[in-house]
Amino acid sequence: MSNTSKTEITPPLKPTSQGFPALSWEMIRDYLFFVLGALVQAIAMRLFLVPALLVSGGVSGAGQIVNFYTNFPIGFFVLLGNVPLFILGWRYLGGARFAIRTAGAILSFSLLVELLAWFMPEQGVVDDLVLNSIYGGLLYGVGLGLVYRGKGTSGGSDILGLILHHRGGVSISQAYMLTDTLVVLAGGFAFGWERALYGLIVIYVSGLAAEAVSEGGGIYRSIMVITGQPEAVANQIMQNLERGVTFLQGVGAYTGVERRVLYCVVTRSEVNQIKSMVQEIDPQAFMVVGQANEALGEGFRPLQAQ
Repeated sequence: MSNTSKTEITPPLKPTSQGFPALSWEMIRDYLFFVLGALVQAIAMRLFLVPALLVSGGVSGAGQIVNFYTNFPIGFFVLLGNVPLFILGWRYLGGARFAIRTAGAILSFSLLVELLAWFMPEQGVVDDLVLNSIYGGLLYGVGLGLVYRGKGTSGGSDILGLILHHRGGVSISQAYMLTDTLVVLAGGFAFGWERALYGLIVIYVSGLAAEAVSEGGGIYRSIMVITGQPEAVANQIMQNLERGVTFLQGVGAYTGVERRVLYCVVTRSEVNQIKSMVQEIDPQAFMVVGQANEALGEGFRPLQAQ
């Protein structure tokens, strides 16, 4: 049996009479997340992406293209371009709660990307397109992930990406790729197709980084074991790893034989230990290891609304 102590879960925020959530430590923490995320994104833009003419996708990427031809400020373009998408996000991603966080992230990014232009070297720190793509994409994605951890978005196509993620079950990396590809193609016409191809690398790397920061990078594994000795395997897992195990009732389609199927969720580092336990008890067992984006509840992170 699990000896893991229970974690008290903070109750959800109660809206005020105006429909906005009351200020709490949770909100302050979220604000710190998305302001820090906006800062990291702005640094990525000014140090790597803008100097190398690499389009990051979304409204900020479109702002880079417009800025290249007209010298119109990127930050101001981001503010204007986010108005219709902001309204869409209000409708589908949480109403007033979404609005506060996303407006704060958009304003922070727009302000910081312009302020940093005064302090960052205009030519960037490296000339190599590969390095600019990797480090720019990684840093930009970390910033996105921090904003997502604050339960907001940085606006632009990120809003569309999160709608796809929450409503359509698409992973953040895939949604990010789908919504930003058009902007990168437009960057190909503006900056050349070589940079457009590197822009796809930026989107892919930033999507993976955002997913890792916001969801933990798939550090949990779901395991199903079909064995002739389910009780012995379950006892070993519960005693040695202190993880809960659930018995599912299964029926073999070919044999028609009923048997118990073990199901449990563990961390990535515990998978090999379970493999050894199962092999020792029943070398003929069948085992499936899958990736779980999140594990919420007793023994893992507290169960809270996103």
